[in-house]
Amino acid sequence: MKLLQGTLNILKNKYFIASAFFIVWMLFFDPKDWGLINARINKLEELQKSEKHLTQQIVDTRKELNLLKTNAQTIEKYAREKYYMKKDNEDLFIVISE
Repeated sequence: MKLLQGTLNILKNKYFIASAFFIVWMLFFDPKDWGLINARINKLEELQKSEKHLTQQIVDTRKELNLLKTNAQTIEKYAREKYYMKKDNEDLFIVISE
């Protein structure tokens, strides 16, 4: 009985009520609530992954550009693969596999 009475006294305490109201307000109703913070953290992680991917793509493209600037065989290979170019005395067959 004393335990129940002590619990009721704590729940009736104005400081406890004010603190509980403040915590609920900050977690759910504030413009910078927990859901918004969590969404921004997820968005930040997604953007960091995207940044790593794009940085790797930039490195690969720079390597390819360097090869294209320095090597004639690379230029020919690139033209044949990307633009389907061919020499005058050649036939070109394009095979599309599913």
